[in-house]
Amino acid sequence: MSQAVIELTRELISRPSLTPADAGCQELLRARLAPLGFECETIESGGVTNLWALRRGRSAGPTLIFAGHTDVVPTGPVAEWLSDPFVATEHNGRLYGRGASDMKSSLAAFVVALEELAAEWQADAANEPAGSVGLLITSDEEGPATDGTVKVVELLRERGERIDYCIVGEPTSVHTLGDTIKNGRRGSLSGRLRVIGLQGHVAYPQLARNPVHAVAPALAELAATSWDEGNEFFPPTTWQVSNFRAGTGALNVIPGEAVVDFNFRFSTASTADELQQRVATILERHGLSFEIDWIVGGQPFLTAPGRLSDALIAAIRTETGVAAELSTTGGTSDGRFIASICPEVVEFGPPNDTIHKVNEHVELSFLAPLKNIYARTLRTLLAP
Repeated sequence: MSQAVIELTRELISRPSLTPADAGCQELLRARLAPLGFECETIESGGVTNLWALRRGRSAGPTLIFAGHTDVVPTGPVAEWLSDPFVATEHNGRLYGRGASDMKSSLAAFVVALEELAAEWQADAANEPAGSVGLLITSDEEGPATDGTVKVVELLRERGERIDYCIVGEPTSVHTLGDTIKNGRRGSLSGRLRVIGLQGHVAYPQLARNPVHAVAPALAELAATSWDEGNEFFPPTTWQVSNFRAGTGALNVIPGEAVVDFNFRFSTASTADELQQRVATILERHGLSFEIDWIVGGQPFLTAPGRLSDALIAAIRTETGVAAELSTTGGTSDGRFIASICPEVVEFGPPNDTIHKVNEHVELSFLAPLKNIYARTLRTLLAP
């Protein structure tokens, strides 16, 4: 079965599924899932392809879903790759290709795990799971994430579908397979601040109002502000400027406005509304004339230790001997959407040290254990 994971990963890599294109990946998965008794539904929105596949159990037990994405980021300079990024290539015990780690190997491992389990279920009806298994796969995770998982979640909510556990196949491991499980993620709140001044000649500053001079003390205060102390699972909320624009390009013109892009990565110790209000209060205290456009890129989510994380930690220890740690570090993921309808959401996958990089790869020796970890977790949570 380890070779089956390798081959399916290779097939997925060979499809150039640059966001939001799926490039036939989900059809490949559908062809593997349908014979196992999964009802497969394609949900399209805004040029994004989503797959919802569900296999109902023989009894009204819990529902566990695997969530993931088939889309990948651009390759970067192809000439710097060891081989064609869309031709899976084995070299020195590694499988190279865009999406090898993020996250086509996880998709392949989960699907092959299901094929293995289905064979067990068919051989002995007593092994049939007491519950249902599903997959929620999108082609919009690496993009704006407006027509992918969030749309499927909205549909499932409308239908009243029950989801008890979710494993998101993001590459979470750091040094070796199994050392890290994500049980939450920080939220993302972005703002575009426009500070309004009055353009003029640098020789006559009394006739102008320089927005750069005006905003500088406010930015210093924002940078020095302690937004919260975090909590048991999250570090303190952070605020960072990402872009600053002002001026006409001429050396003798005071700019008429300054535009500042910034971002909060915030924990469950703060809310987006609270952060927005605190920023406005600071800017007003500095007497600025300003406008702000806000974008909530994602709310924070947290899954306290429970049945899902316990089962996954036990499976990892059995397969690898590694003691997994729970973590909430890193950026956002589609887990933030699923957490609104599912009480236990965790992320687990292979090491992430080469994701989004030239020569992205995954260790071949990790693929069979990854499949076995997913299978063991399923057996535990859906035991008849």
